[in-house]
Amino acid sequence: MPGFELFGAKEKAQVNDVLNSGVLMRYGFNGVRKGHWKAKTLEKALEKRMKCGYAHVVSSGTAALTVAMASAGVSTGDEVIMPTFTFVATFEAILALGAVPIMVDVDDTLTLDPTAVAKAITKRTKVIMPVHMCGSMADLDALKVLCKKHSLLLIEDACQAIGGSYNGKPLGSYGDLGCFSFDYVKTITCGEGGAVITNNQDYYAHAEQYSDHGHDHIGKDRGAEAHPFLGYNYRISELNAAVGVAQLKRLDKFLDIQKYNYTVLRKALEKVPQITFRRVPKGGVENYSFLSFYMPTEDLAKKATEALAKAGVDGCFYWYDNNWHYHRKWEHLKDLKSLGYLPNKVYDQLPNYYKSDFSKSDHWVGRNISCLIKLGWSKSEVRKRAETMAGVLGAIDQ
Repeated sequence: MPGFELFGAKEKAQVNDVLNSGVLMRYGFNGVRKGHWKAKTLEKALEKRMKCGYAHVVSSGTAALTVAMASAGVSTGDEVIMPTFTFVATFEAILALGAVPIMVDVDDTLTLDPTAVAKAITKRTKVIMPVHMCGSMADLDALKVLCKKHSLLLIEDACQAIGGSYNGKPLGSYGDLGCFSFDYVKTITCGEGGAVITNNQDYYAHAEQYSDHGHDHIGKDRGAEAHPFLGYNYRISELNAAVGVAQLKRLDKFLDIQKYNYTVLRKALEKVPQITFRRVPKGGVENYSFLSFYMPTEDLAKKATEALAKAGVDGCFYWYDNNWHYHRKWEHLKDLKSLGYLPNKVYDQLPNYYKSDFSKSDHWVGRNISCLIKLGWSKSEVRKRAETMAGVLGAIDQ
């Protein structure tokens, strides 16, 4: 991770197909595009790779989350349960629909704690949204039981975990809908892009129409298409989709590289007594994009992060102090700072997050360090990195 590390001739060839046709838009211009339909090609490839009935590609992972929820009927005042550890896009997408983000604790998986989720469910809850952060998943069986018991939607944010699996199913395909990001720093990239996958034909039809101004896409004359409902513009371009076509074909190779590099680092760190590792739920397989581990205390985690950086080990993230990925720095959400109107229900229903007790999340995230696994490392670089990390972390005073 990320896929741009290995850009090459295959990506260039796909992009050149689009440039040579002169058609950069995914819809219309049938006669001059010379048979090239990159967005459609990427969707069919995703359906096959993710073992799902339908895939629809959009302009970003944030767009994918928004479109997925809208397609399933999430609307004003509906509550969406989400983790305290995620990217800000999670609550941005929820708020974009007038829905209410309900944060709950994460556990040692660094994802939604099912016990905390159960306590947060109310009569207004519509969705449980696990976010498979840093390449690994939540306890999806437990969350699915809760969804079935309370008639809720399970929408997987798999934006950071493409290629992982749970009980033999690709991540993203386990819930009612799944979402992916193909931005510039993801395991596979379109530069900018995302996707919604589902086995529900109605959700797919809604997603396809909602993301393109409500067009029904019936017939061959785009100007004559009907509009069953209001929509917005979350379209991907053919140029972005073309990069994705090439990258998706290389996903399994990328995963093999990540797994090798991850395994070398993990074996070295397993020899450091004070380190423990993130729990991967039984039946789960990571996509190996990050190696996440715990130090005994928050103070030691901070010292370890500083020591690794000083030793020249880049790409090790201490999320606890991160502006974008952890609840502690989300004042703009807590204060509902917005340039536009937010529904009254959002103001009325949003908890006072300044008073919320997320000490359980702090216990795990405060001790966690997540190290990015790069695709471009040589084997000698990986071994050197492993030795350096083990030495640095083993020398941290308790």
